[in-house]
Amino acid sequence: MYVGVGAARIRELFKKARESGKAVIFIDEIDAIGKRRSASPTGGNDERDQTLNALLTEMSGFSGKDGIVVIAATNRIEILDEALLRPGRFDRQVEISLPDVAGREKILQIHAKDKPLASDVDINRLAVQTVYFSGAMLENLLNEAAIIAAKKEQDVIDQEDIEKAYYTVIAGSEKKDRSNIREKDRKVTAYHEAGHALVTKLVAPENKIPKITIIPSTKGAGGFCVNIPEDKMYHTKKEIQAQVMISYGGRAAEEMIFGAEYITTGASNDIEKATTLIKDSVEKYGMGKNGDSLLNMGMFSEEKKSVYDECAQIAEMLYTETKRILASNQEKLEMIAVQLLEKETLDDTDLARIV
Repeated sequence: MYVGVGAARIRELFKKARESGKAVIFIDEIDAIGKRRSASPTGGNDERDQTLNALLTEMSGFSGKDGIVVIAATNRIEILDEALLRPGRFDRQVEISLPDVAGREKILQIHAKDKPLASDVDINRLAVQTVYFSGAMLENLLNEAAIIAAKKEQDVIDQEDIEKAYYTVIAGSEKKDRSNIREKDRKVTAYHEAGHALVTKLVAPENKIPKITIIPSTKGAGGFCVNIPEDKMYHTKKEIQAQVMISYGGRAAEEMIFGAEYITTGASNDIEKATTLIKDSVEKYGMGKNGDSLLNMGMFSEEKKSVYDECAQIAEMLYTETKRILASNQEKLEMIAVQLLEKETLDDTDLARIV
């Protein structure tokens, strides 16, 4: 609310806080006014800098005896001005990470409190299924389930509503009118999703696949394969590489079945995910062949080129290995794809039987 208004609002805010005797000031999305100031004498935003300077001045101008506590929230702490994070200002940082399985269960219980759930709804099982869901996504999941139940004029939310809502949150609602989808496109989607599923079963058998479908969604996905990894604190180099190979599974299956000239745009998001994982493994985690020497590097172009080259080599190696795994198990790939074309949706039990 302060952007475009300037430093006067900040001063007014702290004046009101002091008049209250004791107060808590909470500023949400602090990065909107607390973004790092430009080093260039001409490149800064004068209005924003004035607002930030007023905030810094006010926060320096009171002591613990004033009884004022200032709290701020941001998803982008890396872009905040360093002066904001110095002792005496925002000197304590509390990271709110994604909830673990116990946290997810408690969050689901809070949002389910005023919703009539059927006896077949298992909150604990749902908490296990929702790995990497934020609190907002969990709330959205139960709200979506309530809407689905209301549309069917039910008195309670049942397990079927929960499952439908789960996939709606992940991939969007099912597309109702599928009459314009060509059989060729259905076949490409079937082999693409079968590639993801089969690679998962072979390189990360501990991952769960509750659903694989070729039904397109309203968000533009031709189909999807839900892949739920184990809930854990750390990931090994081998696990990260397995996740990259799972991402490559769809594209590799397309190339193997239809030929290199007929690969499609359907793998764009998969490639983006794989690239991020590879880049992080080399730059952030020191898992490349040069190990720690590539960590905390400066902006030297030679070092950057070295990282880029190594990432490209890892990508090529993992994609080749993904193709090799699929080629060795082509019969299973065909079976999954044929089943998908026939039934449109499979689950973990179906995949276990085929694999």
